[in-house]
Amino acid sequence: MIRIMIAEDVRILRETLSAVLDLEDDLEVVAQVERGDRIAAAAVAHRPDVALLDIDLPGLDGLTGGHLLRRQLPSCKVVMLTGLARPGYLRRALASGVSGFLLKHAPAHEVIDAIRRVSAGEQVVDPQLALAALQKTESPLADREAEVLKAAATGAEADEIAEMLSLSRGTVRNYLSSAVMRLGARNRIDAIRIATDEGWI
Repeated sequence: MIRIMIAEDVRILRETLSAVLDLEDDLEVVAQVERGDRIAAAAVAHRPDVALLDIDLPGLDGLTGGHLLRRQLPSCKVVMLTGLARPGYLRRALASGVSGFLLKHAPAHEVIDAIRRVSAGEQVVDPQLALAALQKTESPLADREAEVLKAAATGAEADEIAEMLSLSRGTVRNYLSSAVMRLGARNRIDAIRIATDEGWI
């Protein structure tokens, strides 16, 4: 029997997925959570073999939640679910050691097959997501712009970034402004989103 945990914040999706999986003779849903910051504790309490994690969760994103889960329960395989084919997500997920990466709207038989395959030690990636990652365009950002934008993505202010990177505050602001312009973004937050989605930072 393959023991499964589901982390999904949309209740109807979580409950439907659980009901579908429980119909299979070799699958059993042992835990459900609706927030990313509850993933690790639920995994330790219920000891799933496979965790299906939505990438966009309140409290803590699925990638971070999955990383914490694997540190506390290394035997558990992680399958990420996403609604969007963002190449940056796939690269970050694979770098963090997930076993599977699927689109949320994948047919039930594909999700079931993926669970069985990752449980057996395979890695499963949705072909659409793999193609999106392969078709990644080159970053328009200069190295320093990417470095400053990545630091800004952590929530650091200009003064903190300046200290971290041994730059002046004015230089940091200039790099942030030029990054926003190069990416055609509305503001710094939008620039961070674009660069993260594309896997440029």
